Amino acid sequence: MHKISSISLLIIILLGFQTCKPKQVNDEWNQIFKKHETQGTFVLKKKSKNNLLVHNLSRSETDFVPASTFKILNSLIALQTSAISHVNDTIKWDGITRSFKSWNRDHSMKSAFSVSCVWFYQELARRIGETAMQEWLNKSNYGNKKIEKAIDRFWLDGNLAISAKEQVVFLEKLIDNRLPFNKEIQESVKKIMITDSTDAYTIHSKTGWSNKIGWNVGYIETDKDIWIFAMNIDMEKLKDAKKRKLITYDILREQGIIE
Repeated sequence: MHKISSISLLIIILLGFQTCKPKQVNDEWNQIFKKHETQGTFVLKKKSKNNLLVHNLSRSETDFVPASTFKILNSLIALQTSAISHVNDTIKWDGITRSFKSWNRDHSMKSAFSVSCVWFYQELARRIGETAMQEWLNKSNYGNKKIEKAIDRFWLDGNLAISAKEQVVFLEKLIDNRLPFNKEIQESVKKIMITDSTDAYTIHSKTGWSNKIGWNVGYIETDKDIWIFAMNIDMEKLKDAKKRKLITYDILREQGIIE
């Protein structure tokens, strides 16, 4: 038998990725976006087959501020740097009343993630500090890796930006525990990402909204496979927030992933 060198194997792997060209989905997904009266992009990857389906290819490669989807990486960095010790550890509420009632109390990372509590993650970012935050952004190769605003705002309205396709790459590494964090940390963050669970499937996801862009990113596990998704839409008003998950579920149904 001929032996394959490590360099040759790497070339084969890279060529495999290059041949995985995205398939643009038009009619079916266009109708879904039209039904919800918005514009956006949706990227869906079937993990086992390396199949990539895309609605609005050019927008899927366009960088936008990640908003609260950055809480996934912020959680990983905070745990890795011991800015907080465990997902169940609590940070006391500072007593400032904010617009969302669910934010106005003490929170653990687990509870803060589920209600997308901004002040909690701002406190984590301050504890992490700019030097360590930049180091882990670089190691994680997250978006454009830019911190050019206050340490507690750069993912909300600063220059940090990431595309939907890059979100899928990041999430696939998380699924496989291939991000530069301890395995147990990656596993614990994946658990707090669970937003829906039935006998047929489990969805791990995170929404976000900033600069008139709404996000929903994550993955769905079934007994057959794992599908990774990332979508963003034009979202000017909070009342449009529900469209992020409605579009996601409509596309998952259209693909036969859920009923």
